[in-house]
Amino acid sequence: EAAPPPPPETFGAYTKKSGESTGVLAMIDLLVKDLDKEMQEADVVEKNAQADYEQLMADASNKRADDSKLLTEKTTNKANTEAALEEGKDTKRDTTKSLMDTVEYLQSVHSECDWLLKNYGGRKDARAGESDALSNAKAVLSGADYSFLQLRASEGRSGNFMARRR
Repeated sequence: EAAPPPPPETFGAYTKKSGESTGVLAMIDLLVKDLDKEMQEADVVEKNAQADYEQLMADASNKRADDSKLLTEKTTNKANTEAALEEGKDTKRDTTKSLMDTVEYLQSVHSECDWLLKNYGGRKDARAGESDALSNAKAVLSGADYSFLQLRASEGRSGNFMARRR
């Protein structure tokens, strides 16, 4: 049987290259240095971002506290204003009622005055008649003699049936 052919020729025996590998190692060293630099920058950026976040949270907490205090003050002011409004409404209602009572009283007084002015003449005559009647009654009780004489109406008065004798 035939013998296999001899193996094909390959690269020669392993030999170390002395100057050609420095370019690749330098490139890897450069990549490691770049990576270290980027990691340091990332650490600084992260620390700054964390500090900014903590400051933002502190500012937000202070703002919430200030807003809460302001809301409490405004709520108190609103309650005080509403109480003053209710008090003002009560005062207005009482004042309006008093005004209406005063107006009603003035109207009644005015109507009484109108009635008195309208009937003044008649009342004056009636009073004068009553005064004369009282004088006559007094005279009768004092012993004056009146006979049932009727005098004609004088001074616009309607008949007095009793007149004093002179």
